[in-house]
Amino acid sequence: MNKVRKAVIPAAGYGTRLYPASKVIKKEFFPIVDRDGMIKPIIQIIIEEAISSGIDEVCVIVREDEKQTFVKYFNEPEIPEFVKRISELPWALNESKRLLELSKHLSYIVQKEQAGFGHAVYCAREWVGDEPFLLLLGDHVYISNTRAKCAQQIIDVFGVLGENVSAVMRTSEDMLHLYGTVGGRQLPNYSRVYEASEIKEKPTIEYAERHLQTDSIPLGEYLCFFGQYILMPDLFEYIKHFMDKDIRERGEIQLTSALEMARKERGIFYVYETDGERYDTGVPISYANTVTEFVKRRRQK
Repeated sequence: MNKVRKAVIPAAGYGTRLYPASKVIKKEFFPIVDRDGMIKPIIQIIIEEAISSGIDEVCVIVREDEKQTFVKYFNEPEIPEFVKRISELPWALNESKRLLELSKHLSYIVQKEQAGFGHAVYCAREWVGDEPFLLLLGDHVYISNTRAKCAQQIIDVFGVLGENVSAVMRTSEDMLHLYGTVGGRQLPNYSRVYEASEIKEKPTIEYAERHLQTDSIPLGEYLCFFGQYILMPDLFEYIKHFMDKDIRERGEIQLTSALEMARKERGIFYVYETDGERYDTGVPISYANTVTEFVKRRRQK
């Protein structure tokens, strides 16, 4: 069984829903007070989750005009004048060292065309090679309800099952228009693992009622993507199918469609109901709620 060593984080979006702030601050760099008390950009919190879950290498998918923003934040040492100012603040020096340490794990790939989530993932094909990989979203952060971080949980599930697995969480039917949704059946020996019977991007309630019900899940609730995946490398072939034929939904190459194709052709696709919470920072109210919740959860540590 291959160890999951690599993670891919698409971060090439425009952040339109966070305009006008996203005009001057890339959405992945919006700040949050993390649970350790440090104020960090969203992308750093995501990368730290991956690294602390055992990932060795992280590839961030970026726009060409924004690559330098990431490089400057993570890779460039502090200017001497700033080091002098923070020299009497040990915590600041430690954070500066932490950024340089994170930079050793990072690579960047430019997405030359913003053609959807699936297309962004495909950009990492050569970098990933023939290994299974962890896929994370560039605008979702997580708080686990256990000692194991959310990314670690799904990595552990993959270690047992050895197949494509997506993290999911129970979501009310009025939110289905926001998420990829999975119908399936619970595995007898795994209380939080399900075998998918269909995967659909942002279904209507009517469609979900007919095709995406899951045993053991109450009516009116569905398993929706959590924003974390462990994927086998042949997933790129399925994405390529949609790219070659220019098959788009809402004008974009969708990852969800490739996942459904992989499920059908491989004959199996698992989902894991993560013991934790996801926080979508990509819209204003959700971002505000995320900031508030991180502060609350820090007080409870």
